[in-house]
Amino acid sequence: MISIILLEPEHAGNIGAVARVMSNFGFEHLVVVDPKADPLDPEACKRAKHGLSVLRSARVIKKKELFSGFDTIIGTTAKTGTDYNIPRCPLQPETLAKKFGRKMRSKSNIGLLFGREGKGLTNPEVRMCDFIATIPASESYTTLNLSHAVAIFCYELCKGMPGKEDKTEYARAKEKEVLLNEIGLVLKKTEFSTPDKFETQKKVWKRVVGKAFLTKREAFALIGFFKKLK
Repeated sequence: MISIILLEPEHAGNIGAVARVMSNFGFEHLVVVDPKADPLDPEACKRAKHGLSVLRSARVIKKKELFSGFDTIIGTTAKTGTDYNIPRCPLQPETLAKKFGRKMRSKSNIGLLFGREGKGLTNPEVRMCDFIATIPASESYTTLNLSHAVAIFCYELCKGMPGKEDKTEYARAKEKEVLLNEIGLVLKKTEFSTPDKFETQKKVWKRVVGKAFLTKREAFALIGFFKKLK
C-alpha cells in the first residue's frame, strides 16, 4: 500500500488539489503531517472536486509519528546532488515505477513524501528517508507546484503497477532497522582512514537497503550474515 504524504502543507487549496489528482490515478491514502492549513477548509474541498472522499479520509499526524509509521519512505525533492552527495542522489519517477511498481501493491506500508511548498525537505529529513526521487525539470526552474509534482509521480506509478496485488512479504521497518544496526556494528570494527569515510559507508548502506526492497527472508538472511561477520 502506498500513501501520499504532505509535510506541513501551507495552503488548503493545494491539499485539495492533491486529493483530486490522487483520485484521478486511483490512490486513496493521503497523510497530512502538521498542516499549516485546515485540510477540510472550504477551499480544499472545492479544489478536491471528485477527490473529496480522499480528502475527507486523510490522516492528520504529527511529524514525530512520520518516520516510525512506515516501512519505507521515499522522499521527493527538487534539490539534488551528484553521486558524491549520497543522501540527495535520486531516482526519477519513471525509474521508480519500473523498479518498484509491483512492490507498491504489496502489504508493505510505503510513503511517498512531499515537502513544504516553500522550501521542500530539509537535509535531516532527506537523510531520514530510505531514498529520494526527483522530477527532471528545467534547470532554470526546478520546483513544481505541489499538486503537479504529485500528479507526475502518481501517473508514473500507476503505469508501473500491475493489476494484481503483490503477495510477497517484504521486510518491514523493524527488520531493516535491525539489519542496519548489524551492519553498523560491523562497520565500527572496520578500519577507515577518516571518520568521514565511516559516515559515508553508513549512508551508502542505508540507501542500498532502502532501494533493495528486501523480502523478509532476505533481510533475516543478511542479519544472520552480518552477525557472523561481527
